Amino acid sequence: MCSLQTEENHLASMAFALPTDEITPTQTTLFDISWQDVLIPLVTEFLSLKDLFNLRCCSQTAKRFVESAFELRKDINLAGNNSHNVELAFAVLGKCCRRVESLHLARCHWLTDDYLLPILAENTRLRVVNLNECVNITPLALQPIIIECKELRVLKLSKCQWLTTGAVDALTLHHSNLVEFDISHCTAIGERCLIIFFRKLNKLNVLSLANTPSVTDQVLIQIANYCRGLEHINLVGCAAISDYGIHAIATHCTQLRSLLIQRCPRVTERSLAPLRKRAYIDRQSQIDMYLNDFYPITRQLKDSGVHFVAISFIIAAL
Repeated sequence: MCSLQTEENHLASMAFALPTDEITPTQTTLFDISWQDVLIPLVTEFLSLKDLFNLRCCSQTAKRFVESAFELRKDINLAGNNSHNVELAFAVLGKCCRRVESLHLARCHWLTDDYLLPILAENTRLRVVNLNECVNITPLALQPIIIECKELRVLKLSKCQWLTTGAVDALTLHHSNLVEFDISHCTAIGERCLIIFFRKLNKLNVLSLANTPSVTDQVLIQIANYCRGLEHINLVGCAAISDYGIHAIATHCTQLRSLLIQRCPRVTERSLAPLRKRAYIDRQSQIDMYLNDFYPITRQLKDSGVHFVAISFIIAAL
C-alpha cells in the first residue's frame, strides 16, 4: 500500500513539473565574482576615478561595489581638475575612502576646508600630500595632517599664501621624517621659524624655496648643517641669498645633484664653480656666456675637442 502511494505521488509531481526548456537558469553577473579577492585588487586598480564614478551610476549593486573599492583605494589624484561638480565627487570620496596614502589636489580652486577636512579625518596613513596652489583653504586644514599623519613624507604647499609661521612651527614639533618639502612663493613665513624647522629635517632629499623672501644665508647655513642628504634644491628668485650661503650648501651637502639658482643676483661663479663639477646648475657660467657671445669660434673649437687652455691662448692672441 505504501509503495503504491509513493508511486502515485511521484507521478503527480512529474505531471506538474515544467518542461526542461522552460526552466530559467539563474543569471550570473560581473558582481558575482569575489569583490575583495578579485574585482577590487585586480580590476579597479586599472580604472580611473572617472571610470569608477561612471560605474557607480549604473545600479545599486554597482554603487555598493564602487564604494567598497573606494574604501581600499590608496591614491587620489585630482590635480588641476576644476570641472563642473567635481567637489561633489570629492565629497563622496571623503565619506568612503579609509586607506589613502597619496593625495594630489594641486590647483584645485574649488577646494575648501569643508571638503578637505572629512577625508583628512578618515585617512591618517597619508604619506604624500600635494596642495600646491590651493588658495581657498586655511591653516585649519593642515591640523589633521600635522597632528595625525605620522607617516607623512612629502608635503607640497607652493603658492599657499595662507601658510603661516604658526603652521610651520607646528610642523616642526610633529614631523622630522619629511623627504620632500615645497613652500615656494610662501611670503608669510619668517626667517626664524625656517631656521628652527630645518634643524629637524635630516632626511630631506628635495627642497623648493623659490621666491620665498625669508630665505637668507642664515637659513641656507642651517640647511647645509642639518640636511646633508639633500639632492635637489630650488632657490630661484631668492634675492637675499649670496655666495656665503651657497658655499655652505656646496661644502656640506655632498650628495647635491641639482641647484636651481636663477634670479639670485648676489650669487656668483665664486660659489657656483665648485658645484658645476658634480651637480646640474640651471644658470650658465659667466665664462661660457662670454665665450659664446663674443667668440663663437671658440665654441666650435671646444665642441671639436680642443682643450680650453688652447682656446685661452687664441683669445689672448686676438
